[in-house]
Amino acid sequence: MHKEEIYRVHFPYREDMVIEGFRFGKGDPTACILGAIRGNEIQQMYICSQLIRELKELEMNGCINAGKSILVVPVVNSIGINTGRRFFGVEDVDINRDFPGRNDGDTTGRIAYEIFDRVKEYTYGIQLTSFYMTGEFVPHVRMMETGYQNTSLANLFGLPYVVVRKPSPLDTKTLNYNWQDEMTAAFSLYTNRNDTIDDESALQALSAVLRFLTRMGIIRYESHSGFISHIIMEDDLTDVYVGKGGIFRGLVKPGEYVRYGYPIAEIRDPYEGFIKEAIIAPTSGIVFFAHTEALITQGEMAYRLIHRLHQ
Repeated sequence: MHKEEIYRVHFPYREDMVIEGFRFGKGDPTACILGAIRGNEIQQMYICSQLIRELKELEMNGCINAGKSILVVPVVNSIGINTGRRFFGVEDVDINRDFPGRNDGDTTGRIAYEIFDRVKEYTYGIQLTSFYMTGEFVPHVRMMETGYQNTSLANLFGLPYVVVRKPSPLDTKTLNYNWQDEMTAAFSLYTNRNDTIDDESALQALSAVLRFLTRMGIIRYESHSGFISHIIMEDDLTDVYVGKGGIFRGLVKPGEYVRYGYPIAEIRDPYEGFIKEAIIAPTSGIVFFAHTEALITQGEMAYRLIHRLHQ
């Protein structure tokens, strides 16, 4: 293992923010795994730390194949992690909305530029990331529909679902999109937690990354076969919104099957405690995403459901 400095951000009134990478093997830049770009992505940082531990052992045992190089960057926004802020700096800028960056831009632009300059040559790019809304997912792989996506490769992670998303103009500034624009096979991995650690889903994500690296001939590692992934388009998911704000009491969790017309959540009045609104399943299917905060605002998304066509 070789530890290297990816980029250093100088601050006048506190210690520098150093972005470090851990390199395994020697040869062509083959696979890059990137962790916490946002300051609340503790689960993603934890998964990367476990991956580094496993790769160290594999390298010592000669199990990284010749001519292959793996780079793991566990944390980008360490300042955000130390201060408990999701985004970077006093401006609260999302670094993952600033790629490919500019070397003469503002601080987040320079961070994105330096990171992307180091990772854009890799054949495979894996980002452990989080959703823009607070909640829990069924673990899955997500890809942008850029014309370069390869769902057959995404199946090799062995996670339950592969989601293909049509990019919006905002998505063109993400790492995943720009990786694909440089002909890197890019994948985003989502687990069911962000700012807390869930060992079960962390282990599932770790196994998925090691399974993919094994199946692509980068490492030698024995793992079970995982799931036969179901490919879904994000536009085909059914979004469930609430009509009223208040205390959110969810009745179902990600991965659970729900039936059309059955209650899946309640919105309670925060002062008097009565049920302001009962959220009813608009279709039968699997809960893909669930809101987890104690409060919810009017018009906010509570669930995303995978519609089941056949019962």
